[in-house]
Amino acid sequence: MAGGGGDGQLRLLGFWPSPFVHRVSLALHLKGLSYESVEEDLANKSDLLLASNPVHKKIPVLLHGGRPVCESMLIVEYLDDAFPGAGQAVLPADPYDRAVARFWAAYIDTKFFPALIKALMGTTEEEKAAATADTFVALETLEGALAERSGGEGFFAGDAPGFVDVALGGFVGWLSAWDKVTGVKLLDAGRTPLLAAWAERFAALDAAKGAIPDVDRIAEFAKALQARSAAAASS
Repeated sequence: MAGGGGDGQLRLLGFWPSPFVHRVSLALHLKGLSYESVEEDLANKSDLLLASNPVHKKIPVLLHGGRPVCESMLIVEYLDDAFPGAGQAVLPADPYDRAVARFWAAYIDTKFFPALIKALMGTTEEEKAAATADTFVALETLEGALAERSGGEGFFAGDAPGFVDVALGGFVGWLSAWDKVTGVKLLDAGRTPLLAAWAERFAALDAAKGAIPDVDRIAEFAKALQARSAAAASS
């Protein structure tokens, strides 16, 4: 990808289905920064990953000139700070708007994502159903946030994608694949029309096309993950 990152200067350690890796890739594409994608085997983590994130030993990790930055939304903020002249700013300039954007990004990580993963990986059908209901509640809350923060424009940040768009946008591939995996349509235009339209709009961005894998490929991975989880639970 063309841009201002410099040849070999930015390396992203990740795993292709990870929505958290998708976030970082989205931000890199939105800012027009060149980077090398380094695919990790999470069953056999590389020495580079373990040395770069010795505390959590998780992806994503961004290496900038060999120095590691960890945690997806911290990496997104870092890219804004480290490359202020590249592409569009992801975080708003106003301190209050920044605080609100961080609040909603945290909500996605602490409320939406735990419900989503439990809806996929729950050990019983009852647990999955309860988690699916919690996921719908989280999406309805985000629908309200979109209505309030967008100002009638297409994105959480207004007329262009910003911090919250990237935070939730990392999950667009998974949300789009969900009904193929579970038979449940999470992005329901009857329930959350603004969010359903936002997801279509976001997926059509060039940055999203460059960062988010094919929906069918995500669905196949999710089915395999679900099957492994069920087998482990029954053994």
